[in-house]
Amino acid sequence: MKKFIVRRLIHMIITFFTILTMLFLLFRLGLPDPMIIYIREGLGPEERAILMRRFGLDKPLHEQYFLYVVNFLTGEMGISFYYKSSVFPIVIEKFLNTLILMLPALVTAYTLGGPIGAFLAWRRGRKFEKVTTILAVINYSAPLFWISLIAIFIFAIWLRWVPAGGMRTMPYEAANFFEKVMNLDFVHHFILPFSVLSLSYLAIPMLLMRNTMLEVLGSDFIELARAKGLNERVILYRHAARNAMLPLITQFAISTGLIVGGAVAVEVVFSWPGLGREISTALKYLDYPLIQGTFMFMALMIMILNFIVDVLYSYLDPRISYE
Repeated sequence: MKKFIVRRLIHMIITFFTILTMLFLLFRLGLPDPMIIYIREGLGPEERAILMRRFGLDKPLHEQYFLYVVNFLTGEMGISFYYKSSVFPIVIEKFLNTLILMLPALVTAYTLGGPIGAFLAWRRGRKFEKVTTILAVINYSAPLFWISLIAIFIFAIWLRWVPAGGMRTMPYEAANFFEKVMNLDFVHHFILPFSVLSLSYLAIPMLLMRNTMLEVLGSDFIELARAKGLNERVILYRHAARNAMLPLITQFAISTGLIVGGAVAVEVVFSWPGLGREISTALKYLDYPLIQGTFMFMALMIMILNFIVDVLYSYLDPRISYE
């Protein structure tokens, strides 16, 4: 296990620097000059040169890359072209806004989806299983922005039960993140996007658990458990479901890593000030430091979560060994 952890950490470091380099080259060589935005505002050549020096874009490419790596390793992601301030506090603020919406929705979906999927596999061929599977496939296939717009029309515009968007009723003042979310006004705005995301995410763990369970239920150890006279519920959840959980855990880790970037469609439609919406804004204004910092934050989270899942595998399934 120790050798495996060391080897995986080395791979993570190599992957991290590879992604760091690719992002640098992509935004320096593959996209337009970010100063175009300021030129449109009427800046002349001298003002443009001052901005280039301020953001470090007047230096040779290799010097920019060296400063870019050193700054990132020390927690400095640069200065945002759009906000004119440090990128790191912006990324953290938007990340917390995304996390408070996405993580509860994801946990709810996987908490409900796993047991429901196991039950559907146990009831294979029944009418309930067929109808539920069809509805899950339709739910998974429907565009998220379309579901969000329908939810807004029904519950916000027609019934007027909840607000149409935003995280809080404007204007508001909050000294910190906890003060911003620990109130009824936030809950009122939270209900609709949370419900849409939970229902959207529910289809993946439900269908994945169902398909995996169908393979496990045909195994010899299930027949042995039945021959011992064990209760059907015990066989279902203690023996079959436990062995079918590994793909579900992997998918949960991947989904958790992806939520770092937020659901762009949901955050844009519901005007939720999260990381996904911020990526859209940064791309619009060619804000290289903000885009790079956001993408590297997402990549780092995904790598860490995948590493944790790989280590947990050995505890969930004793048949797995790391050699």
